[in-house]
Amino acid sequence: MGKRKRTPHPIVAIVGRPNVGKSTLFNRLIGERRAIVEDRPGTTRDRLYGESTWGGREFIVVDTGGLEIIPQTKDGRFKARPLAEDSRAFIREMQQQVSAAIQEADVIVFLTDVTEGVTTADRQVAELLRTQNKPVILAVNKVDNKDRLAGMYEFYQLGLGDPIPISALHGTGTGELLDAIVAALPPLPAEEEEEEETVHVAIVGRPNVGKSSLLNRLVREERAIVSDIPGTTRDVIDTEVRWEGKRFVFLDTAGIRRKGRIERGVEYYSVLRAMRAMERSDVVLLVIDATEGVTEQDAHIAGYALDRFRSIVIVVNKWDLVEKDAHTMVEYTRRIRHALNFIDFAPIVFISAKTGQRVSRIFPLVEHVYQERFVRLPTSKLNRIVQAALTEHTPPIKGTRQLRLYYVTQPAVDPPTFVFFVNDAELVHFSYQRYLENKIREQHPFDGTPLRLVFKSHEGRRKRKR
Repeated sequence: MGKRKRTPHPIVAIVGRPNVGKSTLFNRLIGERRAIVEDRPGTTRDRLYGESTWGGREFIVVDTGGLEIIPQTKDGRFKARPLAEDSRAFIREMQQQVSAAIQEADVIVFLTDVTEGVTTADRQVAELLRTQNKPVILAVNKVDNKDRLAGMYEFYQLGLGDPIPISALHGTGTGELLDAIVAALPPLPAEEEEEEETVHVAIVGRPNVGKSSLLNRLVREERAIVSDIPGTTRDVIDTEVRWEGKRFVFLDTAGIRRKGRIERGVEYYSVLRAMRAMERSDVVLLVIDATEGVTEQDAHIAGYALDRFRSIVIVVNKWDLVEKDAHTMVEYTRRIRHALNFIDFAPIVFISAKTGQRVSRIFPLVEHVYQERFVRLPTSKLNRIVQAALTEHTPPIKGTRQLRLYYVTQPAVDPPTFVFFVNDAELVHFSYQRYLENKIREQHPFDGTPLRLVFKSHEGRRKRKR
């Protein structure tokens, strides 16, 4: 039975100097104030991205952080000036960061500040942008009155077309900006039906955690037949592997065909590459370095996989380099569960891509969590689960009102989706939502697979999704 390919959302990256209002614009474009911290209890992962819809098109907006390029001398070298050791490394890599953002995004929004005019840093970024074959939209921020509107014309000298005056704080001009973004997005690809069931797997993680080594080890496994197949329209080559009669396609996030060391300053943008791969995946292999443990970057990537409802397997690589005793694996598992508590349903496998230790467990584990995406629970069983949950733990009272659950059903799979009919969806607290999810998982674990819980008000009030 065929399966329709996933269509990835285009990526729109906001670039610009520090303090020009990128995070404010980011919040404005996605319609939420969440540029810094995810508001879901139990996790402190930052929000790098957000979804936006305009003119019938959906796309991902990425807040890339501030770019600050040191002015150059006449011979093209960076000016020398006293810098802290960490700052020196940061400055040297700024143009590489811009290049990485350009490479991974479909559209670039170059944000400037009318109150400061065109700066040397603006000119340097603009010079780099003009050499790239990517749509660039020049937005001039903080145009809050007619006097500032006159200053907008100075930005024509950047040679990036007509600047769009906006006020990210007040929302002025953002409609015109969104129109320009949608017009610059790549056309929607034609939907295709695959000839046979295929599991798309994204191997993601920070640079140097062993993604390429893992992929190379996987494709050399016994009974695996490997071939290269076309990937996205950006000429990425994916790797097809047949294992015990099943077809797997590993997405090229590991960069096995891209030689050269990834600079430290570019590591931040590895999230963009992982996002693009996960948009097309069914299962995500989150590779963690056993010698370093879970980092904030790992949490960023795991959080994106969760928000896209992708199945997840946590792969702890370089296990051969860890000094072990009888309790080491248990202790590592505890640390990972604590750091990534928002994906506590994801199985963990400890491997060494270098030696091949336990790598053979990955194929059956991927197949298992993929199949969990298609499990459907009978409506009668679901309602028994909910009634038992209500008896065991009564919903909390909010003000003078108490949540009442009338009925639950599972209308969809891939991912498993559960719709709860309640008296008022506004009364559903996150903690009780998580409680209900755990009760469902007690009946069937849905290993490695996020569940989508939707609450619909009986009185026709708005629904709330997770």
